[in-house]
Amino acid sequence: MEAVWTPLLLSLRVALVATAAAFTAGVLLAWLFAFYKNRWTSFLSILVTLPLILPPTVLGYYLLVSIGRNSFIGRSYEQLTGGPLVFTWQAAVIAAAIAALPLLIRPIQAAFESVDIEYLGAAKLDGASSWQLLYYIIMPLAWRGILAGLVLGFARAMGEFGATLMVAGSIPGRTQTLSLAIYDAVQGDRMAEANMMVLILSVTTITILLLVHRRFSN
Repeated sequence: MEAVWTPLLLSLRVALVATAAAFTAGVLLAWLFAFYKNRWTSFLSILVTLPLILPPTVLGYYLLVSIGRNSFIGRSYEQLTGGPLVFTWQAAVIAAAIAALPLLIRPIQAAFESVDIEYLGAAKLDGASSWQLLYYIIMPLAWRGILAGLVLGFARAMGEFGATLMVAGSIPGRTQTLSLAIYDAVQGDRMAEANMMVLILSVTTITILLLVHRRFSN
């Protein structure tokens, strides 16, 4: 059972950290895309959407070039920690966060754009800054869209496979998430083990989504 639970716990850890990171960036990007429309934000919006379009191996390749040992990020990380960033669980977090980001942004952006501009105008007249508008008015009014984005982002991060394999590998006990463990079991013709892991991953993800939906659907 350790071969099942260890990848599951790693998957949960990677998905939670990746979703938190994607949420922080996603809220800011959704805010820009919703209220500061220009050619630059339109171009950035297209770039953010690329993980939905590109094959996972291509996305993984770009990430490998961006955070590998020969990149600025990779060299900086290695100088700070003494070890490479690739083939670590942190690299798996980066891959999952990038893959989840567009699915997280779109519902949040739509919710931001649905906020009544009269509320924002009144708050501006009272002297509210842009950050105060976002934190005290926009986000509370758009909480359902934010929740939808979090759920979609978490589900995507939980099942991320291709890009994670490219930048983190499939090292048992270190970087092998449950999705990678399932692939490894199928490749090794361990179908009973693969069936159990598929069931556990499906039940875990569905249970978390149902709990979130039940908690906030009222």
